Amino acid sequence: MSSSNTQRRFAILGETLKHTMSPPIHKRLFELKNREFEYEVLEIKPENLDANAEYLKSLNGFNITIPHKISIIDHCDKLAESAERYHSVNCVDNKNGVHTGYNTDCDGFLRTVRAMNVDFSGKVLLIGCGGVGRMMAIEAALAGADLYIAVLESDMPLAKQVEKEIKAMKSDAKITIVLNTEIPCDTKYELLMNACPVGMYPKTDACPVPDEVIAASKAVFDVIYNPRETKLMKKAKALGKNAVGGMAMLVWQAVSAHEIWDGDKYTDEEVLGIIEEMEIAVEKDFH
Repeated sequence: MSSSNTQRRFAILGETLKHTMSPPIHKRLFELKNREFEYEVLEIKPENLDANAEYLKSLNGFNITIPHKISIIDHCDKLAESAERYHSVNCVDNKNGVHTGYNTDCDGFLRTVRAMNVDFSGKVLLIGCGGVGRMMAIEAALAGADLYIAVLESDMPLAKQVEKEIKAMKSDAKITIVLNTEIPCDTKYELLMNACPVGMYPKTDACPVPDEVIAASKAVFDVIYNPRETKLMKKAKALGKNAVGGMAMLVWQAVSAHEIWDGDKYTDEEVLGIIEEMEIAVEKDFH
């Protein structure tokens, strides 16, 4: 039985979406609640965004990926606090013609870590701080982590900029920036987070940190979701550590979108089931 008589319309907006996992993830979330829905893939070039704005506004809601996460802000009537904080929108909700922009990436990240039973009270090591890494740095520091950011020499200015942003939000935030060749291994980390592309398909044999850094970390979260298990995750699991890949974050941020759009709630078991399904789908797709 459908929980609404009218079919609601949603979409993912991006430029090149050949490998997007959004449609199958959202399809499963809608199906779990017996919702009638349409979820389309909209590939739109940046210069054509304005021309398509009216169509987007006719939808009940939509997800946004690169390169539109900032330019879509001009087409929102208001922004949630998460979107304000990152000046980036990846989810829009249309309620009675009012379009609100959200950033559910941060929800996806925090909920992934919560589901790992890791808390941010201790030392947390982040590899890379561009794009999604910047968000992870900010969220971890705001949650009270003693944050170590390890970057390439060329990314030092970027890391210092992120540190400045965090200090403006939380003046007593604990942040240490190190070169990725000089990560202190005599320190125990509650969580090692990888936000750099090292280990991503097709170069799956690379690992972003030396073995002793993995050994010094209690748990590992790698934002990469292809492959399903990166070299970093394999090494962590071989040491008996909890290691989670990037699909968890993708699914959890989609869950947040459904809470926003329809007020739907999902159990951890349901979400973990979808994560598993999607990881298997990615594996089939690329191997």
